[in-house]
Amino acid sequence: MSRHRQKGAVIVTVALSMLFLLGFMGIALDFGRLFIVKTELQTAMDSCALAAAQELNGAPDALTRATSAGKTAGNLNKVHFQQASAEIVDAEITFSDSLVGTYSHTFTPVDKAKYAKCLHTKSGMAPWLLQSMSAFSGNDSYKASNSVFALGVATRVSAQSACAIPVQITPKTSASPDYGYTPGEWIPSLYDENKNNTAPMPGHFGWANLDGSSSASATTDQLLGTGYCTLKTGDTISTTGAKVSASTAWNSRFGLYKNGAGNPKIDNATPDLTGYAYTATNWPSMEKASGDFLAKRASNRSYGNTVDTINAGDAITGLNIKGGYKSSEMGTYAAGANALAAHGGDRRLAFAPFVVASKIAGWACVLMLHPIDGPKTTVYLEYVGNAAGSTSPCASAGLAGGTNGPLVPALVQ
Repeated sequence: MSRHRQKGAVIVTVALSMLFLLGFMGIALDFGRLFIVKTELQTAMDSCALAAAQELNGAPDALTRATSAGKTAGNLNKVHFQQASAEIVDAEITFSDSLVGTYSHTFTPVDKAKYAKCLHTKSGMAPWLLQSMSAFSGNDSYKASNSVFALGVATRVSAQSACAIPVQITPKTSASPDYGYTPGEWIPSLYDENKNNTAPMPGHFGWANLDGSSSASATTDQLLGTGYCTLKTGDTISTTGAKVSASTAWNSRFGLYKNGAGNPKIDNATPDLTGYAYTATNWPSMEKASGDFLAKRASNRSYGNTVDTINAGDAITGLNIKGGYKSSEMGTYAAGANALAAHGGDRRLAFAPFVVASKIAGWACVLMLHPIDGPKTTVYLEYVGNAAGSTSPCASAGLAGGTNGPLVPALVQ
């Protein structure tokens, strides 16, 4: 064999070796890319499912809120090496009454929806290096696009810890889980100017130092934000006097912002989806306002109902909310339907601890009924039910895995 023919054989061998090397590189790169996108997409689906499940509180608008929350949370996650939105759409968020049940985006009855599933497929992902293999081999299958999909399923389970607003409820009796209260009952605050730092009497609620501090700013921050979020059954709670400054933060949950304070974008002072309030004036039975509240929330009624002024709301409630309440961001004295729909959330159905001998004995789901118009105003919460019950309409964030804690979202698939 001549030397030239030997050189030709080496070239062929090297070319074939390069072809195989390119193939292995293509497999590593393109399948690695698919794995990364799959992982990114899974994170998005998990976030979507958790956010959606948190809203499944049995209310008539639960699926609407769950879809919006799931899509928003899921699409905050990026895919394709963090370059593009996950692009989850409404129809890809579905609901069921059991983990292995039939899932539907329009599941009925709404109050039985307990599981949220988010499923999305990323298709049309053309290979990078493997495309070149088709030129060498003549096999067009190397150029075929690929798809990856991910799904997440979540539901609400008992929590080890949860978020609560900075108040405490004193039981009427020792009988759990309701401690003497009846769902629908209104619980009054107890503000005695001579006993500001004592625990409320049985049948009442009062301010609480959930974080162990005594500062008004801590109370305000917990009302503006999500509450105090490391609370567990058995934790010690301190009492605190009425915080006049906390009324501004309390009222922000009704869409009322004093002198621009509590801007929902700047201060994280998110309002509820409705600011409509309940007092003895417009709800003389003083019980079971929560059903009407859910109906008002579905249409984003303001403090003034259909008129976005403080005076209209005061006429409805008999309160005396002073002028100056407005949001510089929203530009209105009382947030109207459009603003509440755009900025609102689940902010008036909240957790509050039952406290016995300065320790958390259980958890109440309560409705914040009306804003505060003065330091000696008697404020009312409606006792909606025990927050650990499977039908509790309250939802929160927290660490799952408890036995008698309030309900928080957790992934189950």
